[in-house]
Amino acid sequence: MRRRTFTLATLAAAATLPGAAAWSADAYPNKPVKLIVGFAPGGGADALTRIIAEGLAKQLGQQVIVENRPGADGVLAAQAAASARPDGYTLLMGTNTAMVAAPTLRPTPPYDPFKAFTPISSAGQFSMFLVVPASLPVKSVKELLALVASKPGTLNSASSNSASELAMLQLLGEGKVVNARYKGDMQAMTDLLGGQVQMMFTTGTLAPSYVKDGRIRALVTLQPQRSALLPDVPTGGELGLGKLTITPWAGFFGPPGLPQAITDRLSQELQNTLKRPEVHAQLVQQGFEGYGMSPAKFAEFFRTQYDAFGATVREHNVKFE
Repeated sequence: MRRRTFTLATLAAAATLPGAAAWSADAYPNKPVKLIVGFAPGGGADALTRIIAEGLAKQLGQQVIVENRPGADGVLAAQAAASARPDGYTLLMGTNTAMVAAPTLRPTPPYDPFKAFTPISSAGQFSMFLVVPASLPVKSVKELLALVASKPGTLNSASSNSASELAMLQLLGEGKVVNARYKGDMQAMTDLLGGQVQMMFTTGTLAPSYVKDGRIRALVTLQPQRSALLPDVPTGGELGLGKLTITPWAGFFGPPGLPQAITDRLSQELQNTLKRPEVHAQLVQQGFEGYGMSPAKFAEFFRTQYDAFGATVREHNVKFE
């Protein structure tokens, strides 16, 4: 009896030690939250993550620190989040690339995305534009397709995520251009402006300023409607490009085993963050349509997107090295 009493007293004392409250939903959060993003600073994913992190910090009353872990198609960032302690202090801003493309296209998937993560909430949808340098002698998708057909295998495209790469494959077919992969949109845009690559699908974070100063041309948007950022750029539907079906999205995930109470709290705070006027206004400037979901709805959305992506890959017989 003395040993049992000592053990219970020890456990009770341990519960009052610093850090023990991290496991309590009532006390959460009592220290900064880390938000990992799998892309380099300066690109669309990084920009929107920092905007949302700032708003989320106000909602939670704690600092939200953005950590960039670019490389390996977002897998490094995803693995870091998946292996973190499930206490709500390490989160992942996941996109198509790490959450759908990597486990779908790699011969040996790095993880099972439905077992390795806890879905928390959607973040929203990126705008994406097909752009070319102003020096390229094309002013429409039709002219670009004709140029590619006249020079098979001699032109280069750039991509920094799976959505842009698969969209280019849907548009051109396999083997028509040589694709160069980058860790972020900014690096890809630098080489596009320098003439090393001739085309890329990029986000609304970068495209508008370069289009407006005349350094690049935007030929089509992947959005279902024209973007207010570049209202003169037609949609794929307007151009009869029904094969452009990629929807670039982002969402928030936690490690597996994240307690339901913390998952629900984070989801609600993220949804509230995306409704904050200053957050909404900044995301619009980035060409990002922000919207949140409950954990259950986001999990359903995630499964639907995963299945649709896989179906597109099989339909087009896409194989990434």
